[in-house]
Amino acid sequence: MLRQTSGSSLCYACGKLNRVDAAVCFYCGARRPGLWGFAPVLGRFVGRFEFARLVIVACIAAYAASILLDPQAALRPRGPFNFLAPSTSALVALGMTGAFAAETGRWWTLFTAIYLHGSLLHILFNLLWIRDLGRAVESVYGRSRTALIFTAAGVIGFLASNWAGVPRTVGASGAVFGLLAAMVAYGRDRGGLFGMAVFRQYWQWSLVLFVMGFLMADVNNVAHAGGFVGGYLASLALGSRERYSDRGWHHVAAGLAVAVTIASFALATVTAVAD
Repeated sequence: MLRQTSGSSLCYACGKLNRVDAAVCFYCGARRPGLWGFAPVLGRFVGRFEFARLVIVACIAAYAASILLDPQAALRPRGPFNFLAPSTSALVALGMTGAFAAETGRWWTLFTAIYLHGSLLHILFNLLWIRDLGRAVESVYGRSRTALIFTAAGVIGFLASNWAGVPRTVGASGAVFGLLAAMVAYGRDRGGLFGMAVFRQYWQWSLVLFVMGFLMADVNNVAHAGGFVGGYLASLALGSRERYSDRGWHHVAAGLAVAVTIASFALATVTAVAD
């Protein structure tokens, strides 16, 4: 039975117990906390997936597709930093961004390129950060706002990169810097001993990673800086759970961000076939 008509269920916004038919959550004020009786079954399905886990799955799927599109090029012997590197043609087909994409009006690559990676080490490094940072940010901002921060940071990072003339680029590192920025913003906003400890920790990590980018070849530091700014501004605009409880528009906006990302991959596929 998919719909529960009596008893209690957890509010989709704050996670606290309410009557399944309540019009408003007693704790956070969210409307229809039981989602007309469908909250229990949706919670059993959706609750299994952390935001970070969903992003990791999407990145791995996109990386596997980029390898399979041109396996001969990916398996070509190279150095450790370029081991199992997808070919440029495969990445372009899946939605690589860069100045060339901006010049040809391929706006959708701002979304698709977040989930594409240029080598095995590239994706492993980013996914390790996404796993840890995604959980931390989700605990503070909630899943919907975390998705919005991640997407905004990735897109703004690539906008800055394309504007600066970086020819071709992929990777979630701009969005990763956005997650770091979200924790920096939270720590500064919260204040006190705990808030300042969070601020210092994530600010130091951000600084170290940014400096490391200048010590390594082929690192898109412009996207890193743009992603940090984008994540920080998105965090300030959305606020943490301690400031504002989850609202319906947070979920709608996050759903739209996911829908646009999926549509962007569809557009990349159609464009690749047409080319």
